[in-house]
Amino acid sequence: MERDFYWVRLGDVPQWLIETPTRSSGEAFDEPWMFADGRVLEEPGRMKALIATPGERRAFVFSVIERAPIVSQAIANVFRALAPDDGQLFPVTLEGEADPFFVVNATRVVDCIDEARCREVHHDDENVAGEYRWIYGLRIDPAKTGGAQVFRLKKFKTAFIVSEDIKNALERVGNLGVSFERVTGA
Repeated sequence: MERDFYWVRLGDVPQWLIETPTRSSGEAFDEPWMFADGRVLEEPGRMKALIATPGERRAFVFSVIERAPIVSQAIANVFRALAPDDGQLFPVTLEGEADPFFVVNATRVVDCIDEARCREVHHDDENVAGEYRWIYGLRIDPAKTGGAQVFRLKKFKTAFIVSEDIKNALERVGNLGVSFERVTGA
């Protein structure tokens, strides 16, 4: 039986906007996009993130610029339980928040884009040859996911992909600032 997968994206719901995490001193990381790069990272040390725009507090959001996934303790527990080998969780202190939050770093990169089934594909030949600039109607081949539950896509690391099991567990936690776009099936 074929598994379904979903592209997790910033949701169109009222929510707070959180800046890209920095070191606790406020110093930016050399590679602020590192949490969306699909690689194992060394422990970054204590981190903090400022609230860029106040709004409704959500359990799962993406940082405003670099799109780092930032999640509550309950959401982090979903990733720990269902995808322990697919990523890293790094504590981050959010401005004015006593509750713990975490940056999710998906460490698996999977080469499974089904370009022929995507609605529209734009290649990035100017900056990084072979990469995708953007994909509309993204479709992947679930047979090529190799058992991954959470991953980034080779040549299109912008996309943060989760299995249906992860999606369902996240929805049970609720209060999400993200939406899910199915990337499998017709």
